[in-house]
Amino acid sequence: MAIIDIKVPSIGESVTEVSLSKWLKENGSMVKLDELLCEFESDKATFELPAEVAGKLIQMAKEGDDLTVGAIVAQIDTLDTVKSNVAPNPKETQPQITHILQNSPAPEIQKDIEIPSEASPSNPNIPPHFTIEQQGEIIASNPSVRREKMSRMRRTIAKHLVDAKNQTAMLTTFNEVDMSALISLRTKHNEWFLEKYGIKLGFMSLFAKACAQVLLEMPSVNAYIDGDDLVYHDYVDISVAISTPTGLVVPPIRNIESIKLHEFELALKELAEKAKNGKLSIQEMSGGTFTITNGGVFGSLLSTPIINIPQSAILGMHAIKDRPIALNGEVVIRPMMYLALSYDHRIIDGSTSVTFLVKLKELLEDPIRILLKQ
Repeated sequence: MAIIDIKVPSIGESVTEVSLSKWLKENGSMVKLDELLCEFESDKATFELPAEVAGKLIQMAKEGDDLTVGAIVAQIDTLDTVKSNVAPNPKETQPQITHILQNSPAPEIQKDIEIPSEASPSNPNIPPHFTIEQQGEIIASNPSVRREKMSRMRRTIAKHLVDAKNQTAMLTTFNEVDMSALISLRTKHNEWFLEKYGIKLGFMSLFAKACAQVLLEMPSVNAYIDGDDLVYHDYVDISVAISTPTGLVVPPIRNIESIKLHEFELALKELAEKAKNGKLSIQEMSGGTFTITNGGVFGSLLSTPIINIPQSAILGMHAIKDRPIALNGEVVIRPMMYLALSYDHRIIDGSTSVTFLVKLKELLEDPIRILLKQ
Protein backbone atom coordinates (compact mmCIF):
# COMPACT_ATOMS: atom_id res chain seq x y z
CA MET A 1 0.00 0.00 0.00
CA ALA A 2 1.44 3.40 -1.05
CA ILE A 3 0.05 6.08 1.25
CA ILE A 4 0.39 9.80 0.46
CA ASP A 5 -0.27 12.33 3.22
CA ILE A 6 -2.50 15.27 2.28
CA LYS A 7 -1.66 18.27 4.47
CA VAL A 8 -3.20 21.67 5.13
CA PRO A 9 -1.36 24.04 2.76
CA SER A 10 0.01 27.46 3.65
CA ILE A 11 -2.18 30.19 2.17
CA GLY A 12 -0.52 33.25 3.64
CA GLU A 13 1.88 34.38 6.34
CA SER A 14 -0.92 35.59 8.60
CA VAL A 15 -2.87 32.31 8.47
CA THR A 16 -1.67 29.61 10.86
CA GLU A 17 -4.90 27.71 11.51
CA VAL A 18 -7.98 26.78 9.48
CA SER A 19 -11.25 24.93 10.03
CA LEU A 20 -12.37 21.97 7.94
CA SER A 21 -15.80 23.23 6.94
CA LYS A 22 -16.91 20.51 4.52
CA TRP A 23 -15.76 17.28 2.89
CA LEU A 24 -16.48 17.26 -0.84
CA LYS A 25 -15.65 13.53 -1.25
CA GLU A 26 -16.82 10.60 0.84
CA ASN A 27 -14.40 8.66 3.02
CA GLY A 28 -13.15 5.63 1.09
CA SER A 29 -14.15 7.00 -2.30
CA MET A 30 -11.85 6.99 -5.32
CA VAL A 31 -10.50 10.41 -6.29
CA LYS A 32 -8.74 11.68 -9.38
CA LEU A 33 -5.70 13.94 -9.59
CA ASP A 34 -6.67 17.56 -8.80
CA GLU A 35 -10.20 16.56 -7.81
CA LEU A 36 -11.42 18.75 -4.94
CA LEU A 37 -11.39 16.91 -1.61
CA CYS A 38 -12.58 19.38 0.99
CA GLU A 39 -13.23 23.00 1.84
CA PHE A 40 -11.35 24.99 4.48
CA GLU A 41 -12.30 28.22 6.19
CA SER A 42 -9.65 30.60 7.49
CA ASP A 43 -10.01 33.83 9.42
CA LYS A 44 -10.48 35.74 6.19
CA ALA A 45 -11.56 33.42 3.38
CA THR A 46 -12.53 29.92 2.30
CA PHE A 47 -10.55 27.71 -0.06
CA GLU A 48 -10.66 24.18 -1.47
CA LEU A 49 -8.00 21.47 -1.33
CA PRO A 50 -7.33 19.40 -4.48
CA ALA A 51 -6.01 15.84 -4.54
CA GLU A 52 -2.26 15.66 -5.13
CA VAL A 53 -2.54 12.13 -6.55
CA ALA A 54 -5.24 9.70 -7.64
CA GLY A 55 -6.35 6.91 -5.34
CA LYS A 56 -8.58 5.96 -2.43
CA LEU A 57 -9.37 8.74 0.05
CA ILE A 58 -8.82 8.09 3.74
CA GLN A 59 -10.17 10.95 5.82
CA MET A 60 -8.07 11.83 8.88
CA ALA A 61 -10.07 14.82 10.13
CA LYS A 62 -13.73 15.58 10.71
CA GLU A 63 -15.85 18.50 9.57
CA GLY A 64 -15.54 21.30 12.11
CA ASP A 65 -11.99 20.35 13.18
CA ASP A 66 -9.48 23.16 13.67
CA LEU A 67 -6.20 22.30 11.95
CA THR A 68 -2.82 24.02 11.85
CA VAL A 69 -0.97 24.60 8.60
CA GLY A 70 0.95 21.41 7.78
CA ALA A 71 -1.41 19.10 9.67
CA ILE A 72 -2.50 15.89 7.93
CA VAL A 73 -6.12 16.19 6.85
CA ALA A 74 -6.29 13.00 4.77
CA GLN A 75 -4.32 10.21 3.14
CA ILE A 76 -4.61 8.76 -0.35
CA ASP A 77 -3.86 5.10 -1.08
CA THR A 78 -2.44 5.22 -4.60
CA LEU A 79 -2.46 1.41 -5.04
CA ASP A 80 -6.23 1.41 -4.82
CA THR A 81 -6.42 3.17 -8.18
CA VAL A 82 -6.27 -0.28 -9.82
CA LYS A 83 -8.86 -1.80 -7.52
CA SER A 84 -12.60 -1.62 -7.82
CA ASN A 85 -14.19 0.59 -5.26
CA VAL A 86 -17.56 -1.15 -5.56
CA ALA A 87 -18.24 -3.30 -2.50
CA PRO A 88 -21.09 -5.81 -2.15
CA ASN A 89 -24.09 -4.34 -0.45
CA PRO A 90 -24.22 -5.46 3.18
CA LYS A 91 -27.46 -6.82 4.53
CA GLU A 92 -29.58 -3.84 5.35
CA THR A 93 -30.96 -3.60 8.87
CA GLN A 94 -33.47 -1.02 9.88
CA PRO A 95 -32.92 0.20 13.45
CA GLN A 96 -36.07 0.54 15.49
CA ILE A 97 -36.04 3.94 17.12
CA THR A 98 -38.23 3.99 20.19
CA HIS A 99 -37.44 7.41 21.65
CA ILE A 100 -36.58 10.81 20.23
CA LEU A 101 -34.23 12.86 22.35
CA GLN A 102 -35.36 16.35 23.26
CA ASN A 103 -32.21 17.86 21.76
CA SER A 104 -32.36 15.84 18.57
CA PRO A 105 -29.78 17.25 16.12
CA ALA A 106 -32.14 16.55 13.21
CA PRO A 107 -35.74 17.24 14.23
CA GLU A 108 -36.79 17.27 10.61
CA ILE A 109 -36.45 13.48 10.39
CA GLN A 110 -39.00 12.86 13.12
CA LYS A 111 -41.87 12.65 10.66
CA ASP A 112 -40.23 9.61 9.02
CA ILE A 113 -39.68 7.68 12.27
CA GLU A 114 -42.28 5.28 13.57
CA ILE A 115 -42.42 5.24 17.36
CA PRO A 116 -43.80 1.95 18.71
CA SER A 117 -46.64 2.34 21.16
CA GLU A 118 -45.68 -0.62 23.30
CA ALA A 119 -42.71 -1.19 25.53
CA SER A 120 -39.91 -3.48 24.44
CA PRO A 121 -36.83 -4.91 26.18
CA SER A 122 -34.73 -2.30 24.38
CA ASN A 123 -36.81 0.52 25.82
CA PRO A 124 -38.33 -0.48 29.17
CA ASN A 125 -38.94 3.16 30.10
CA ILE A 126 -41.95 3.49 27.80
CA PRO A 127 -45.11 2.10 29.47
CA PRO A 128 -47.08 -0.53 27.51
CA HIS A 129 -49.87 1.84 26.48
CA PHE A 130 -47.77 4.98 25.93
CA THR A 131 -49.25 6.37 22.72
CA ILE A 132 -47.65 8.34 19.92
CA GLU A 133 -49.95 11.24 20.79
CA GLN A 134 -48.67 11.28 24.38
CA GLN A 135 -45.07 11.20 23.17
CA GLY A 136 -45.82 14.17 20.90
CA GLU A 137 -47.27 16.11 23.82
CA ILE A 138 -44.06 15.66 25.82
CA ILE A 139 -41.95 16.82 22.91
CA ALA A 140 -44.20 19.83 22.33
CA SER A 141 -44.09 20.82 26.00
CA ASN A 142 -40.28 20.71 26.01
CA PRO A 143 -39.06 22.89 23.12
CA SER A 144 -35.85 21.62 21.61
CA VAL A 145 -32.57 23.52 21.83
CA ARG A 146 -30.14 23.42 18.95
CA ARG A 147 -26.45 23.95 19.58
CA GLU A 148 -23.86 24.25 16.84
CA LYS A 149 -20.23 25.31 16.75
CA MET A 150 -19.54 28.79 15.43
CA SER A 151 -17.77 28.83 12.08
CA ARG A 152 -14.23 30.12 12.05
CA MET A 153 -15.35 33.21 10.15
CA ARG A 154 -18.10 33.93 12.70
CA ARG A 155 -15.61 33.48 15.57
CA THR A 156 -13.18 35.83 13.84
CA ILE A 157 -15.90 38.42 13.26
CA ALA A 158 -16.96 38.19 16.91
CA LYS A 159 -13.39 38.62 18.17
CA HIS A 160 -12.74 41.48 15.75
CA LEU A 161 -15.83 43.37 16.93
CA VAL A 162 -15.02 42.91 20.62
CA ASP A 163 -11.41 43.98 20.00
CA ALA A 164 -12.66 47.12 18.26
CA LYS A 165 -14.76 48.04 21.29
CA ASN A 166 -11.96 47.25 23.75
CA GLN A 167 -8.99 48.74 21.87
CA THR A 168 -10.44 52.04 20.65
CA ALA A 169 -12.11 55.09 22.18
CA MET A 170 -15.01 54.83 19.77
CA LEU A 171 -17.60 57.55 19.32
CA THR A 172 -20.16 58.23 16.59
CA THR A 173 -21.23 61.55 15.09
CA PHE A 174 -24.19 62.06 12.76
CA ASN A 175 -25.38 64.26 9.93
CA GLU A 176 -27.91 64.00 7.12
CA VAL A 177 -27.68 64.55 3.40
CA ASP A 178 -30.28 65.63 0.86
CA MET A 179 -30.01 62.96 -1.85
CA SER A 180 -31.99 64.91 -4.47
CA ALA A 181 -28.97 65.88 -6.59
CA LEU A 182 -27.42 62.40 -6.48
CA ILE A 183 -30.72 60.75 -7.39
CA SER A 184 -31.19 63.19 -10.28
CA LEU A 185 -27.64 62.58 -11.52
CA ARG A 186 -28.05 58.84 -11.37
CA THR A 187 -31.48 58.85 -13.04
CA LYS A 188 -30.31 61.11 -15.86
CA HIS A 189 -27.07 59.29 -16.70
CA ASN A 190 -27.61 55.69 -15.60
CA GLU A 191 -28.70 54.42 -19.03
CA TRP A 192 -25.72 56.07 -20.75
CA PHE A 193 -23.39 54.75 -18.03
CA LEU A 194 -24.74 51.21 -18.48
CA GLU A 195 -24.36 51.31 -22.27
CA LYS A 196 -20.82 52.67 -22.09
CA TYR A 197 -19.39 50.58 -19.25
CA GLY A 198 -21.71 47.57 -19.01
CA ILE A 199 -22.64 48.24 -15.39
CA LYS A 200 -25.10 50.48 -13.56
CA LEU A 201 -24.06 53.62 -11.72
CA GLY A 202 -24.59 53.07 -8.00
CA PHE A 203 -24.52 55.40 -5.03
CA MET A 204 -21.60 53.54 -3.45
CA SER A 205 -19.09 54.66 -6.10
CA LEU A 206 -20.13 58.30 -5.67
CA PHE A 207 -19.91 58.04 -1.88
CA ALA A 208 -16.49 56.38 -2.14
CA LYS A 209 -15.12 59.07 -4.46
CA ALA A 210 -16.49 61.80 -2.20
CA CYS A 211 -14.96 60.13 0.86
CA ALA A 212 -11.60 59.86 -0.89
CA GLN A 213 -11.54 63.61 -1.53
CA VAL A 214 -12.31 64.44 2.10
CA LEU A 215 -9.95 61.79 3.49
CA LEU A 216 -7.00 63.27 1.60
CA GLU A 217 -7.91 66.68 3.02
CA MET A 218 -8.22 65.27 6.55
CA PRO A 219 -5.44 62.67 6.85
CA SER A 220 -6.08 61.74 10.50
CA VAL A 221 -9.37 60.07 9.49
CA ASN A 222 -7.39 57.99 6.99
CA ALA A 223 -4.69 57.02 9.50
CA TYR A 224 -4.28 54.51 12.33
CA ILE A 225 -2.39 54.06 15.59
CA ASP A 226 0.51 51.60 15.76
CA GLY A 227 1.88 51.52 19.29
CA ASP A 228 3.11 55.04 20.00
CA ASP A 229 3.12 56.00 16.32
CA LEU A 230 0.51 57.48 14.00
CA VAL A 231 0.60 55.93 10.54
CA TYR A 232 -0.70 58.16 7.73
CA HIS A 233 -1.59 57.13 4.18
CA ASP A 234 -1.12 59.16 1.02
CA TYR A 235 -3.67 56.95 -0.73
CA VAL A 236 -7.23 55.81 -0.01
CA ASP A 237 -8.17 52.12 0.06
CA ILE A 238 -11.84 51.86 1.01
CA SER A 239 -13.13 48.62 2.50
CA VAL A 240 -16.74 47.96 1.49
CA ALA A 241 -18.94 45.88 3.79
CA ILE A 242 -20.51 42.95 1.90
CA SER A 243 -23.04 40.61 3.48
CA THR A 244 -22.54 36.89 2.75
CA PRO A 245 -24.27 33.72 3.97
CA THR A 246 -21.40 33.13 6.40
CA GLY A 247 -21.05 36.68 7.71
CA LEU A 248 -19.92 40.18 6.84
CA VAL A 249 -16.69 40.68 4.88
CA VAL A 250 -14.95 43.98 4.09
CA PRO A 251 -12.63 43.62 1.08
CA PRO A 252 -10.92 46.88 0.08
CA ILE A 253 -11.07 48.62 -3.28
CA ARG A 254 -7.68 50.23 -3.73
CA ASN A 255 -6.53 53.70 -4.77
CA ILE A 256 -10.01 55.23 -4.80
CA GLU A 257 -8.52 58.67 -5.35
CA SER A 258 -7.22 57.70 -8.79
CA ILE A 259 -9.80 55.28 -10.23
CA LYS A 260 -12.91 56.15 -12.26
CA LEU A 261 -16.50 55.58 -11.18
CA HIS A 262 -17.00 52.66 -13.55
CA GLU A 263 -13.75 51.06 -12.38
CA PHE A 264 -15.04 51.18 -8.82
CA GLU A 265 -18.42 49.70 -9.80
CA LEU A 266 -16.78 46.85 -11.75
CA ALA A 267 -14.36 46.11 -8.89
CA LEU A 268 -17.21 46.12 -6.36
CA LYS A 269 -19.29 43.74 -8.48
CA GLU A 270 -16.39 41.31 -8.81
CA LEU A 271 -15.63 41.37 -5.08
CA ALA A 272 -19.30 40.92 -4.18
CA GLU A 273 -19.63 37.87 -6.45
CA LYS A 274 -16.46 36.32 -5.02
CA ALA A 275 -17.57 37.06 -1.46
CA LYS A 276 -20.96 35.41 -1.88
CA ASN A 277 -19.33 32.33 -3.44
CA GLY A 278 -16.61 32.17 -0.77
CA LYS A 279 -13.87 32.78 -3.34
CA LEU A 280 -12.12 35.86 -1.91
CA SER A 281 -8.37 35.42 -1.58
CA ILE A 282 -6.34 36.48 1.45
CA GLN A 283 -4.85 39.34 -0.56
CA GLU A 284 -8.30 40.56 -1.60
CA MET A 285 -9.36 40.62 2.06
CA SER A 286 -6.28 42.43 3.36
CA GLY A 287 -5.68 46.14 3.82
CA GLY A 288 -7.98 49.13 3.69
CA THR A 289 -7.62 52.59 5.23
CA PHE A 290 -11.33 53.45 5.71
CA THR A 291 -14.60 51.52 5.58
CA ILE A 292 -18.08 52.22 4.21
CA THR A 293 -21.07 50.12 5.25
CA ASN A 294 -24.58 50.55 3.85
CA GLY A 295 -27.25 49.38 6.26
CA GLY A 296 -29.79 51.13 4.06
CA VAL A 297 -29.98 48.12 1.74
CA PHE A 298 -31.58 46.24 4.67
CA GLY A 299 -33.84 49.15 5.61
CA SER A 300 -31.75 50.61 8.45
CA LEU A 301 -32.68 54.22 9.20
CA LEU A 302 -29.87 54.92 11.67
CA SER A 303 -27.02 52.97 13.26
CA THR A 304 -23.65 53.27 14.99
CA PRO A 305 -21.24 51.14 12.91
CA ILE A 306 -18.23 49.56 14.62
CA ILE A 307 -14.73 50.55 13.48
CA ASN A 308 -12.93 48.02 11.30
CA ILE A 309 -9.65 47.96 13.23
CA PRO A 310 -6.82 48.84 12.78
CA GLN A 311 -8.58 51.56 10.78
CA SER A 312 -9.71 54.62 12.70
CA ALA A 313 -13.10 55.41 11.13
CA ILE A 314 -16.10 53.93 9.34
CA LEU A 315 -18.95 55.63 7.48
CA GLY A 316 -22.47 54.27 7.82
CA MET A 317 -24.94 54.90 4.97
CA HIS A 318 -28.65 54.39 5.61
CA ALA A 319 -32.03 54.15 3.93
CA ILE A 320 -33.24 57.08 1.82
CA LYS A 321 -36.55 58.35 3.19
CA ASP A 322 -38.72 61.30 2.16
CA ARG A 323 -38.78 63.72 5.09
CA PRO A 324 -39.86 67.33 5.64
CA ILE A 325 -36.97 69.79 5.98
CA ALA A 326 -36.72 73.57 6.21
CA LEU A 327 -35.33 75.08 2.99
CA ASN A 328 -35.19 78.84 2.36
CA GLY A 329 -37.82 79.45 5.01
CA GLU A 330 -40.23 76.83 3.67
CA VAL A 331 -41.04 73.26 4.62
CA VAL A 332 -40.32 70.93 1.71
CA ILE A 333 -40.16 67.16 1.25
CA ARG A 334 -36.75 65.80 0.28
CA PRO A 335 -35.20 62.31 -0.03
CA MET A 336 -32.92 62.30 3.02
CA MET A 337 -30.25 59.92 4.28
CA TYR A 338 -28.68 59.87 7.73
CA LEU A 339 -24.90 59.55 7.79
CA ALA A 340 -22.99 58.10 10.76
CA LEU A 341 -19.24 58.35 11.28
CA SER A 342 -17.82 56.12 14.00
CA TYR A 343 -14.24 57.07 14.84
CA ASP A 344 -11.38 56.43 17.26
CA HIS A 345 -11.27 59.48 19.52
CA ARG A 346 -7.61 58.75 20.35
CA ILE A 347 -6.55 59.93 16.90
CA ILE A 348 -9.58 61.87 15.60
CA ASP A 349 -10.88 64.89 17.51
CA GLY A 350 -14.60 65.53 17.76
CA SER A 351 -14.31 68.69 15.68
CA THR A 352 -12.49 66.73 12.98
CA SER A 353 -15.22 64.10 12.80
CA VAL A 354 -17.93 66.75 12.51
CA THR A 355 -15.99 68.63 9.83
CA PHE A 356 -15.50 65.39 7.89
CA LEU A 357 -19.25 64.79 7.67
CA VAL A 358 -19.96 68.43 6.80
CA LYS A 359 -17.47 68.34 3.92
CA LEU A 360 -18.85 65.00 2.75
CA LYS A 361 -22.41 66.33 2.88
CA GLU A 362 -21.41 69.34 0.75
CA LEU A 363 -19.91 67.11 -1.94
CA LEU A 364 -22.86 64.72 -2.02
CA GLU A 365 -25.38 67.54 -2.31
CA ASP A 366 -23.35 69.10 -5.16
CA PRO A 367 -22.04 65.97 -6.95
CA ILE A 368 -20.58 67.89 -9.90
CA ARG A 369 -17.67 68.59 -7.55
CA ILE A 370 -17.10 64.84 -7.28
CA LEU A 371 -17.11 64.45 -11.05
CA LEU A 372 -14.73 67.37 -11.59
CA LYS A 373 -12.10 65.40 -9.64
CA GLN A 374 -12.46 62.41 -11.98
